[in-house]
Amino acid sequence: MKQFYVYLCQKAKLISNNPLDDLELPHINQALPKYLSLEQSLELLRNIDSKNQVRDYCIITLFLNCGMRLSELVGLNLSDYSRDNRTLRVLGKGRKERIIYLNDACVSALDEYIDTTRPHVEQTAIFLSANKTRINKRRVQQIVDEQLQRAGLSNLGITTHKLRHTAATLMYQHGGVDTLVLKDILGHKSIATTEIYTHLSDENIKKAMESNPLSEEIEKKKK
Repeated sequence: MKQFYVYLCQKAKLISNNPLDDLELPHINQALPKYLSLEQSLELLRNIDSKNQVRDYCIITLFLNCGMRLSELVGLNLSDYSRDNRTLRVLGKGRKERIIYLNDACVSALDEYIDTTRPHVEQTAIFLSANKTRINKRRVQQIVDEQLQRAGLSNLGITTHKLRHTAATLMYQHGGVDTLVLKDILGHKSIATTEIYTHLSDENIKKAMESNPLSEEIEKKKK
C-alpha cells in the first residue's frame, strides 16, 4: 500500500499528499537460525557411511568447519585449493571472491579425497558425481539428508544451509570468534547479517547461570 500511494503521489501525480508517509511498519522479529550443537556435529561426522564415504565426509567436514554456501562448495575447482597455503578460494554471492583458511580437519579430508578417492580424470571440479562430472546441488543435499538420517538427526530440520549456520555458531560460541572476523569468513556483505549469531549467546548465559554451584535450591533450617 505504501508503494501504491508513492506511485499515486510521485509518479502519476493523482494526489498531492501521501497519507501513508507517517505510517510505521510493524517490526518482524528475525528467527534465530537452526543449527547442530557441538555434540550433534560430532555425531554426524562419526556416522558418515556411504559408497563414497571419503567424498561425503569431506563435503560435510567443509560445511561444518568453513560455513560455506552450497553453491560455493559445488563450484570449487582443484585450482582453488592451495596445499602450500592451506587455503580455498571461494566464489560467493555476486561473484565476490574470498579466501578461506583451512584447519587440520579440512586439509586432511581434502587431501585424502583428492589423492586416494577422486578419480584421476580431466575434470576441474573438486567434488565429482558417480558419473565423474561436477556434483550438483541436489546431490549434495541428498548426501547431507542421508547422513543426517544415519546419525539419527533427520528430525531437526537441518539442511546444507543449516550446516553453514552450525559452523558460524560453533565458531562464535566455542571459538570466541569476533563478529567482524565471522563476517569475512562467511562472506556476508553486511555485519547486520552476522549479528544474528550474537543472539545465540543467550543460551550460553543460561547455561552459565545453571552451572553455578549455588543454582540448586538449598533446604533451609527449620526454626
